[in-house]
Amino acid sequence: MNSKQKKNLIRILVTTLLLVLLHFLPVHGVLRFVLYMIPYLIIGYDILIKAGKGLVNRQPFDECLLMSIATIGAIALAIYRSGDYVEAIAVMLFYQVGEWFQSYAVGKSRKNIADLMDIAPDYANLQTEDGSLEEVDPDDVAIGSIIVVKPGEKIPIDGVVVEGQSALNTSALTGESLPLDVFEGSEVISGSINLSGLLKIQTTKEFGESTVSRVLELIEDASSRKSKSENFITKFARVYTPIVVYSAIALMLLPPLVLLLLGRDPHWGDWIYRSLTFLIISCPCALVISIPLSFFAGLGAASRHGVLVKGSNYMETLSQTRTIVFDKTGTLTRGTFRVTAVHPEEISEEELLHIASHVERFSNHPIGVSLRSAYPNEQDDCRVEDVKEILGQGISARVNGKTVHVGNSKLMETVGAKWRPCHHVGTTIHIAIEGTYAGHVVISDTLKPHSKQAIAELKRHGVRKTIMLTGDTKPVAESVGRELGIDEVRSELLPQNKVEEVEKLLAERTNPKDCLAFVGDGINDAPVLSRSDIGIAMGAMGSDAAIEAADVVLMDDDPWKLIVAIQISKKCLRIVKENIYFAIGIKLLVLLLGAFGIANMWAAIFSDVGVCVLAVLNAIRCMHMNFHLPQKEENT
Repeated sequence: MNSKQKKNLIRILVTTLLLVLLHFLPVHGVLRFVLYMIPYLIIGYDILIKAGKGLVNRQPFDECLLMSIATIGAIALAIYRSGDYVEAIAVMLFYQVGEWFQSYAVGKSRKNIADLMDIAPDYANLQTEDGSLEEVDPDDVAIGSIIVVKPGEKIPIDGVVVEGQSALNTSALTGESLPLDVFEGSEVISGSINLSGLLKIQTTKEFGESTVSRVLELIEDASSRKSKSENFITKFARVYTPIVVYSAIALMLLPPLVLLLLGRDPHWGDWIYRSLTFLIISCPCALVISIPLSFFAGLGAASRHGVLVKGSNYMETLSQTRTIVFDKTGTLTRGTFRVTAVHPEEISEEELLHIASHVERFSNHPIGVSLRSAYPNEQDDCRVEDVKEILGQGISARVNGKTVHVGNSKLMETVGAKWRPCHHVGTTIHIAIEGTYAGHVVISDTLKPHSKQAIAELKRHGVRKTIMLTGDTKPVAESVGRELGIDEVRSELLPQNKVEEVEKLLAERTNPKDCLAFVGDGINDAPVLSRSDIGIAMGAMGSDAAIEAADVVLMDDDPWKLIVAIQISKKCLRIVKENIYFAIGIKLLVLLLGAFGIANMWAAIFSDVGVCVLAVLNAIRCMHMNFHLPQKEENT
């Protein structure tokens, strides 16, 4: 609890104690009135002040005015009837109890956000030219600088480890509880906490462009984007509150006047009491408080699990998603290639890989990297010379005096080697030695560990159709689609073609309430992320453009987090609807009973404060959602 919550709790307890003591105190008349006004002012002074300010600022119609009119009216009625002041004070007391519950619930849900906001580093240890360390503001660190991160410190800026090894706590960013091992050459993101060894990191971004800065901007912007439900409640309260006040005045005046015209006793006291009860019942606190709180709690829960939703409007859209369109490379697959088949002609598999990896030993192309990874036993005494890149075909080189060509089928035709196709799906790399075909190696992208399980699970969460859009060749795309269980695959697409395909899908849908989501990670996905109903970006490794264009960011690039996001959004929207139906239903029932004099002020207190407390307690259920990743299906 913060200091304000503690102060209000003390006020509630003191007021309750004073009411109990006054109940047993035999006092009457003016002294009784004065004594009862002490707990009333203790518990309600801030509400009376807010109501007064609203009147001065010509914005009077809010719950503070309703509470003030109702309680002051009830006190006046008690004076008129020589009755009890307890009802009036109890109305204010229980209203403050509801406000305290709401404040406490918001504080708890805000803590999830605050924990995430705490990832911002206060300083960076900059290594100077003489090797000494200087503590500087992260904003002052240039790209390419060397920073030192000691055990227990936060990584201030994205970069690459150039010296040292350690384990990083990335839970605040990704929701992943297991530490991430890093070593020389590993990319690290700002906001992670160094758990063990000393790390020297070469920065690759400025602080303003680093992961931690982008995350904080997303969080700060999220609260400003309201859902349709929140906008409805805001507009509803603006219209509803003045109608309630005028209706209460009408209920106080019209029936007695009609009775007077009929020559009967108007019972002014009874109708004033009914109108005051009507005011308390109709206070829209439960709706005004619980609906935004439900979304706020949902956003906090999503952040805690490594899913950043840029606003409650996107939370609502996410819950209505029925079609999900995926990019392939970097989204469902790792985007890193590996050797999946080796088919030599006369030499051994090891020797074929040996020759191919040495030709590609100086290449930074993904194919070269994958070949070197498949044959890491590079020999220093192996002479590689006259390396030439043949544009659009491959590479030639002399390896230990022999001319070797490594590339596609066009290169084989150029050198006169009789190549043969491969039945395996993937990119085929052909090798020729001295113009004679030596065999081929197949390179394939690898699926992410949870991709297949995530696609299967989406169907259980209301997604009717999954589609994959990719620039890959048709055989490769269809092979990946079959393995993952994708409903439809569209291949050989340029970035602009992806936008066209999404527009076709949007035009084909029969129900406009059914939303379409696109999940991607690359810079070429930014246009289609913006065009879809809701764009979802893979955050940790995704491009800046994709993250900016997206509405939801999955921080650790795991497709399973898509299931987490959908589950949270559905639960959040379910709780919002429960609160709307429950609050309006109870209020309408008690309003009807109050108008006919059946419900008294205690029933009014329950319909206002009781419903509000129950709605708030229901809303904070959004914060308590736990998810467990399924067992990984590694692809070999």
